[in-house]
Amino acid sequence: MKLSLTPKLSTFLKPSSALAPPHLGRSISSSSLSLSPPPQPTSPKPKTPLFLRPPIHPATTSDLQQWHHWAKTLPSSVRSSFADSDNGPDSTLLLRELKWLVDDAVHQEKLENGEGNIRLRVSLEEMYFLWKQRIEERKPFQYVVGCEHWGELVLCVQEGVLIPRPETELVVDLVGEVVEGNEGLREGLWADLGTGSGAIAIGIARVLGSCGRVFATDLSPVAVSVAGFNVERYGLQDVVELRQGSWFEPLKDVEGKLAGFVSNPPYIPSDNISGLQAEVGRHEPRVALDGGVDGMDDLLRLCRGAASMLRPGGFFALETNGESQCKYLVDFIENEARGSFCNLSIIPDFAGIHRFVTGFRK
Repeated sequence: MKLSLTPKLSTFLKPSSALAPPHLGRSISSSSLSLSPPPQPTSPKPKTPLFLRPPIHPATTSDLQQWHHWAKTLPSSVRSSFADSDNGPDSTLLLRELKWLVDDAVHQEKLENGEGNIRLRVSLEEMYFLWKQRIEERKPFQYVVGCEHWGELVLCVQEGVLIPRPETELVVDLVGEVVEGNEGLREGLWADLGTGSGAIAIGIARVLGSCGRVFATDLSPVAVSVAGFNVERYGLQDVVELRQGSWFEPLKDVEGKLAGFVSNPPYIPSDNISGLQAEVGRHEPRVALDGGVDGMDDLLRLCRGAASMLRPGGFFALETNGESQCKYLVDFIENEARGSFCNLSIIPDFAGIHRFVTGFRK
């Protein structure tokens, strides 16, 4: 994950829920396996993103213009102070976010000579409140509008759920590469551990089409709820199954049967959390960031469980904090799980930083 947040420039649009065409010539169908999932606790209802809310709040154009004039003054007062203090957003980016907020909140305008009534998806009173939170509390813009662009997806996000980063999209690409031409992996059982918003699980499900099946686990009931919302929006309820629990714990019924698993676990060293950009350190869930003293606690836990969870030939991909963690993980797997894995690789992200460790079960 990045340690800063920069929203994408594209307009918030509802994506297509169409799945990839089914693949023929199956050798083993994941649906043919007899699975007995553990009982799941009830998750809280997720918040609806602004762009999906009904436009039920009337307002006049003059009231909206008055709000907009006030809203522009806040970023202007910020200038570069956030960027100078912790690499946060400058006034230019904040003004861009303001435009995006208006795009999401305003449904339509019917103007005559610049005057008229409009319909909003959120009241003007709440728009004042939301924008003050963005500037004064450094609340992430993604939490303000309730969604984030990630690859071809527009995902619901809210407090308590990690905001997916662009570099994590490469995890889905890595899975796509290993299942291409390998029907055994494509039609198998996959797991996204610590799913958060469900981004990776949904991405993998779209790669597999109707062939395979994806388990998405998370310890947080809020994350499970939000991920379920996103899975449903993309019509993938029959492909992605949400399970609440820590890492492999909810998957005991598929031990030794996974065709692959992926994870973007907490990997920031505990002492580094306080130095993160305010949008990240103050607002995103610490449980999704803090990887312990050296950032390796959860990465090592996943490595220790990999051999027993993967079937022969199974694939894994782990996101890390960078080169030192990648090298440590490879050394750990080679020494502690000697003879269990092959073809271990360190893969760079978009910026060329060594970010991912991948391998196969022998």
